[in-house]
Parts: sequence; C-alpha cells; structure tokens
Amino acid sequence: MKQPTKAIIAAAGFGTRFLPQTKAMPKEMMPLIDKPIIQYVVEELVAAGIKDIIIVGSSNKRAIEDHFDQPNEDLLANLRAGGPKKEHYIAELEALSNLANFIYVRQKGPYGNATPLMSAAHLIGKDESFIYTWADDFIVASPSRFQQMIDVHMQNDAAVLSCKKVLSDGEYDRYGIAAGQVIDDGLIKMSHIVEKPGKEDAPSDLASVSSYLLKGDFFNYLEPAFHEFNGEGEFTFQPIMQKMINEGHSYFAYEIQNGTYYDTGDKLEYLKTVIDFGLNHEELGPDLLAHIKSKLG
Repeated sequence: MKQPTKAIIAAAGFGTRFLPQTKAMPKEMMPLIDKPIIQYVVEELVAAGIKDIIIVGSSNKRAIEDHFDQPNEDLLANLRAGGPKKEHYIAELEALSNLANFIYVRQKGPYGNATPLMSAAHLIGKDESFIYTWADDFIVASPSRFQQMIDVHMQNDAAVLSCKKVLSDGEYDRYGIAAGQVIDDGLIKMSHIVEKPGKEDAPSDLASVSSYLLKGDFFNYLEPAFHEFNGEGEFTFQPIMQKMINEGHSYFAYEIQNGTYYDTGDKLEYLKTVIDFGLNHEELGPDLLAHIKSKLG
C-alpha cells in the first residue's frame, strides 16, 4: 500500500452566496489576511506529501490558475524596483508556483459532488489512493487534517472521512452523522451515514465534514453510477460509498484531533474565520484584539 500523492480539489461552484463579489473573482480566492482560501488547502496537502494537485474548476476560475503560476514580469519588475524591502516577495511567489504539480480540469457533467471526481478520473490510477476535498472549507489541526487521515488510511487500508465532533444540538440537523462500529474514541468503521438526523436519531456524534481519502477502486463504482444516473436531482458520491460499504469495502469516520473546522462558504462563518486568523496573526493580532475590545466598549 502506497501513501497517497494525488489530490482533487473541487472548485467549480459559482459562490452565489457572495455575489456580486464572486461575479468576477472565484470564491476560493477570497482572502484570509494575505492568502486566498485555496492556498491554505494546497499548502496543507503539500505538507502531507501530496505532489499532484488536480483542481476541477470552470470557465470563471482562471484566477486560480494565475495564482499558482509563475509571477508575471510586470509584477517582478515592480518588486525589483522596490529594492531589498520587497525581495522576499519574489522568493515567496516563486515558491508558491513550485508547491506542487498543478493540473487544471474543466468540470463537465451534471450538478453534484460526484461530477468533479468523474472529471478527474482519468488522471488517477485505480490502484492509487487519493484525497478529495473542497477549497472553501478546511480544518486547522496539528498534525494537519490530511496527515491524520493518511495515517488512519495507512494503518487500516481503508477509505477515511474527516469528521468533527458535534458541538451543539443544531449541528445534528446540518451534517451527515457517521454510523457503525466504534473502533476507538473518535474512530468508527462505518456502516452508513445518516444525513441531518436530528439529535434524537443521531447514531453518533461524529459529523462528516470537509474531505475524503478514497481508494482507487472507488472509480470502479463511479463510472457505472454515472451511466445509471437519470439526470434527476444531484449526482452525488455518497450513494456510491454506501454501495461499496455494503459490498465489503472499509470506510472509516475519523475525528480530526486538535482541530478547528472552518466553513468559509457562508458569509458569517467567513467573517468568523477572518477574525480568528487575524487574532492569531503574529503582527496583526494584538492591534486587532485592541480594536475589537474598543468596539465592545
């Protein structure tokens, strides 16, 4: 069993909740201090040993490609003219473009979270495990979320869903909740997921969020499911996972340890994320905290 070296990032959504801001700028490029959201996800993948990052986007996502490309000569000339004070930016931008091998794919197919997987299937071997994740939510953790998922995968030879522990009763109505055999605290060998069950009917307190580590044999089920899809509703991969579980494939729900989940696809949650990142910033944090305190009187 080999450690995963490839990841698929789904980045084709229109970000309608942030219109008109996202009319011309992808939601994945919304800033958290001085980096776009997607860069945090990419850096986390690279730190966990991912070499090839497949970004499945659409025609309005060119800014993502430009961001991870080499800086253009106009920008470099401006930075060079700034002298020693701006030299570090040149090194940072060149390092950014060399983080990984970036592959960009245009999404084609029906609406739903299985379509990015279909769009990138030809780039991943059926004997390769890989990470599937989003570019507008993530988990800040130590060790990183992806490293923890890879560790669980390597120990159990199984697919892994990143999860968070439910923190309030309302979250039972927001997330899919993992069900199955409890292997350890925060680790369940899954039998199924119950979507938004409410607290009374929840089979556990582990909510599936943010990312998946899938084995290459997933594609053996994905293509037939696509051909059977009748065009009604969304083409989702959860039923595919369930069929695999029913046929004996192992899926584990794992609570990411020492982690905080952020969902920047929601306006209020995005603002909370910006505040958290600002308060944790070495230079900006103290002044931001003083400003917040002044506003609270």
